[in-house]
Amino acid sequence: MTQARMQGKVAFVTGAGTGIGAATAIRLAQEGATVVICGRRQAPLDEVVAKIKAAGGQAEAVQADVSDEAGFTAAIEAAAQRHGRLDVLVNNAMAYSWGSIEDTSTADWHSNFSTSVDGTFWGTRAAMKLMKAQGGSIINVSSICGLLGTAQMSGYSAAKAAIINFSRAAAAEGAAQGIRVNVVIPAVVETPATAGMLSDDASRQNTEKLIPMGRVGQPQELANAILFLASDEASYITGAALPVDGGRSAVLVTAL
Repeated sequence: MTQARMQGKVAFVTGAGTGIGAATAIRLAQEGATVVICGRRQAPLDEVVAKIKAAGGQAEAVQADVSDEAGFTAAIEAAAQRHGRLDVLVNNAMAYSWGSIEDTSTADWHSNFSTSVDGTFWGTRAAMKLMKAQGGSIINVSSICGLLGTAQMSGYSAAKAAIINFSRAAAAEGAAQGIRVNVVIPAVVETPATAGMLSDDASRQNTEKLIPMGRVGQPQELANAILFLASDEASYITGAALPVDGGRSAVLVTAL
């Protein structure tokens, strides 16, 4: 491990057992952070911690469901108490339902918000209280579905849009205390959550045709953007919503 951008800082990353969250935890640890990761399943969290420790980094896993207000808040507070501070929070955990608006039950609709929006709010609220003394950086993960309408994903689209504007409000409140709040906005990233839409060559090619760079994103590419926003290199950036999507949100697709 080299002396680097996150040396001496403590970071908490949600949904970090796989995908973007796992890549982010590994990347922050590579840059010197002590990383606390959480998720609902212990086994994948332990695998990420093992990778970080094998590379010489510092990490620990806590099993917590971000849709459980008391449990999630307690996990963040306990991590800050164990390590003496909290410098970075990455709200990455999400959940989604799939189906037409006509067929979406109220329970399914709410399920999109309990993790993505409520969890982001609870995590941000807890972190802002803990960061008042020394400042810090909160990075919330939205989605291109929060920018553009997506058929069959109305609840997820609404939830991810809410994260973007909530983060702007949090940035406005936290700025005077040195607390920066920003958003990264991925499009299609190769993770377990997108495995179905990338399961065969035809599906992958159809997806890639919509992306100006001609390929789907990799978790490490999102992790690099999150690392930048978490670091002091982004010291004058707050309230930003950064697409990390290969140009997908920049274009109007009129034909395939």
